[in-house]
Amino acid sequence: QVQLVESGGGLVQPGGFLRLSCAASGFDFGRSSMSWFRQAGPDRELVATIVSDGFNSEYADYVKGRFTISRDNDKNILYLQMNSLKPEDTAVYYCNTPWSTLDWGQGTAVTVSS
Repeated sequence: QVQLVESGGGLVQPGGFLRLSCAASGFDFGRSSMSWFRQAGPDRELVATIVSDGFNSEYADYVKGRFTISRDNDKNILYLQMNSLKPEDTAVYYCNTPWSTLDWGQGTAVTVSS
């Protein structure tokens, strides 16, 4: 069965950094484009996407230059390196395919506050 388990969130001061992980199982991770999403209010928004081989990625304008998405297809893990964090990055972060085709995991909460 498909499972997405996000981890790595926490409380960090503005300007700080975190690395999120998403452990994936139950589907062909190595052949799937993957994305990170976040939800701070009623809507879940797309943050970053990486293609299956990891050679191309795209970012929402509000995280460009600060966040980096990457993946380890041998370990079936998706990462999100978040640098220069801002209070507005506070949200619950989730991973999924870009079309949200998998059951959502529980997410990992990121709080950016002094």
